[in-house]
This record gives sequence, C-alpha cells and structure tokens, in this order.
Amino acid sequence: MNGQEFIPKEISPGNFSEYDIKLNMGNDGKFQLESTVVVKNLSTDDWGQLTFYFIPNMFTKSVSPELEYPSTVDFHNISIDGKKAEYTLEEDTLNIQLMEKLKPNQEIKVYFSYELTLPEEGLRFTKSNVDNYHLAQFYPMLATYRNHQWNKEKYLFRGETYHNTYSNFKLTYDIPKEYTLVSSFDQEVYPSPNKGLLEVENVKEIFLAILKDPILVEKNGGTSIRVFGFEKHKEELYREIADEATTAFNYFEEIIGPYPFKQLDIIIDGLGMEYPGIVTAHTIYNSDPVNSEALKSMVVHEIAHQWFYGMIHNDPFYNAWLDEGFAVFATDLFSFKKLNLSKPYTKYSIDPNMVLPVNLPLDQYESKMSSYIYGKAPTMLWELFNKNEGLKEIEQFLKSYYQFYKYKEIDSTEFMRFAKYYFDLKDDSIFEGWLEIEKTQNE
Repeated sequence: MNGQEFIPKEISPGNFSEYDIKLNMGNDGKFQLESTVVVKNLSTDDWGQLTFYFIPNMFTKSVSPELEYPSTVDFHNISIDGKKAEYTLEEDTLNIQLMEKLKPNQEIKVYFSYELTLPEEGLRFTKSNVDNYHLAQFYPMLATYRNHQWNKEKYLFRGETYHNTYSNFKLTYDIPKEYTLVSSFDQEVYPSPNKGLLEVENVKEIFLAILKDPILVEKNGGTSIRVFGFEKHKEELYREIADEATTAFNYFEEIIGPYPFKQLDIIIDGLGMEYPGIVTAHTIYNSDPVNSEALKSMVVHEIAHQWFYGMIHNDPFYNAWLDEGFAVFATDLFSFKKLNLSKPYTKYSIDPNMVLPVNLPLDQYESKMSSYIYGKAPTMLWELFNKNEGLKEIEQFLKSYYQFYKYKEIDSTEFMRFAKYYFDLKDDSIFEGWLEIEKTQNE
C-alpha cells in the first residue's frame, strides 16, 4: 500500500427513502398492504416522475402465463402528498407521474394501498414448502437515480436485476396465530407475536418469511445465529449448519469487519439468496435440494454477502461480480483457513474460451453468466495476489476494503482505483482482459 492518503469515491444513489409498511395476512394467504415512502431528491435534476420496482407483478398470470399458481396484484390507491397519482405498471416497472416537479433536496410522501397473493414456483417472491411464505421484494422499491435518469433495467429471471440503496424501514404486521415471522429486522423472538412493530435502519431492502411450524436451532454469541428448518429427521444437519455458520460468521467479522445486527437468520428452504440480516438456502434455481455439504457451503456464501452486498454494495445488473465474486472469494478463504492452507492458489484456472470481461451487464452473458460471475471473477481476484502472498495479507486487503467502502456503493472503476492504490500499481495491465472499464458512474 502506498503512503498517500486515499479518499474513496462512492456512487451517489440520487435519492434517500424511508418506508413505513403495514402488512395484514389473512387466513386465506391474501395480503393487504399499505406502504408509505418518503422520497428525497438527492440529485441535481428536477424530477417529473418516480420509478419503482414492483416485482410481484412479474409472477401474475398476464406476465408469467406458464405458472400454474400465479400471484395476484391489485392496487387500490397510489397517492402523493394525499392526492391521487397517475401511474403505469408494466412488468416490474412502476412509474408514477408527479403533478409538480420534485426539485433537488425536496421530499414527497408516496402512499400505496394494494393487495396480493404469492405465486407457487415464483423466484424468491414465492409460496414455499406448502405453508411458508417468502416475501422478497414484496413492496414498491424505489430505484436509484444517476446520469440524469432513473436506473431501472429489465427484469431477468437469472441474477438480481433490481438495485436500490440504503433506506430506513418500519413494519407493522398482523399475521395468523399459527405462523411466525422471521425477517431482516433483528428484534424478533421465536415464536414471534402475531402482531408487532419492527424497525431497522440503513439496509438495502427487507425480506419477510412467514413460517409454519419450523424447527429452530439457535447459537447465541455476540450475534444470535438462528437456523430454521422444516424436516424433523434433519435436525442434526441443522445443528451442523448452525455450527458451520457460526464459525464462518466469526471468521468474516474477524477478517473483514463488524456485522451490524444482533441476529442473523438462516432459512433452510427456497432458493439460495441473501437479504439484510437473513438468508435462504436449499436449492439452486428451483433444482432439487443440494446435498448437505453443498448446503453448508451455500449458507457460508450467503453469509459472506452480508458484507459484500449488505455493507459494501454495487449495482448487481452492471457489476454483479463485485458482490458474487467477492462472496465466492470469501467463502473459499474460509475453506482454506479450515484446511490450514497458507498459500491456496493451486485450484484456480480459467477456461480459455471465457474471453469476456466479468463486469458486463447481465444481459450480455447469455447462458454463461454464472461461469463468469461466480467462476472467472473470484479466480481473477486471486490473480491480484500473484506474488503468492499468504492468507494474512489477503485478509488484510479485505479489512482495508471494508474500512474504506462500508455503507458505500462501488463500481468496477472505483474497485480498480482502490486496488491500484492498495497494491501500488502504476498502470492498468493487471486488469486487462477481465475488467472492461467504461465511463464511470461517478462522472
């Protein structure tokens, strides 16, 4: 690391938002929701509209006719500062017209009243395991604003194509008595009350799981690690997962930096996916459940995302490698640490046919997206340490990276700038062939 002072350049989200959500679940599985969002314009532009993601609409019959049990969505009211607003909803894009321009540093209050049901075999937003409800991206989520426009890309069914920034959330809920709530909020007990008020600040999104008769294995340390499973004969596996998760969690805190919540929830059900304070793990894109060792590794990977996504974040449509690649990298570090390997470089090689850079938009990879984002990206991160440094030096790199970029958004250009500073590089040659550097989003 060179001796000059380094000042990180974070990417502005263009806005700040606070969400106040009221959720009522009926015995029939129908959800009544009200969401009030205070939106502040942090850009230099006057806004004539607001753009939200509304992902539940992707699983309705009109958008996904192949689903046997699609979701249903019905908006009752959308209003701004108490006045009914004009809006359009196409696929997952919810545009709301503003009656008056929203000027820089001004804020408005947007109110949504709607009801929905969850699909079966949806993607993340889904009814799962007969009686479990996974409410991912279930509310209108404000997009980021940059380069003088709303940063909203087309929804894809592979990868994450939604991007939002840190917000504050308040949730008031009322669910049937036979269910328990497990979520991104860290004030929960088990079993949860069927009514409550929860709050969390400075998270990218919230996830709710409404579960029936789960099996809980809990490890209490400085942070409570809670594993929720649903198969009695696998309780021993859930204990093993809790042990592995606790060991990995402690390692990540030690080598990267502090975790911000009092608990971390792990739900052994559904697609492997990360959310603030909670992860799911069981299958890969609706495949059969993975075996027990792969499941433990999946859990560790999703826990790593609490740092690479949760605390250092990036646009997953344009820079997916920065969270997925780093999560794989950190998971491998943990594996090598368990094996007492000091210089773990022998397992990595690149398919010579993988000639694309790792930081293209997701829609440019076609069928090989995972090979680049989860394979080539972490392999090239190891290449940064090609002087054969040991694990201690790599761990120190991650700690420094975290210290500079905690609660900031980063892109490929900014990562390159940091790496050049950290390794005291004079040019970009080490990035050639695996990173495509275009005009930075900082400009």
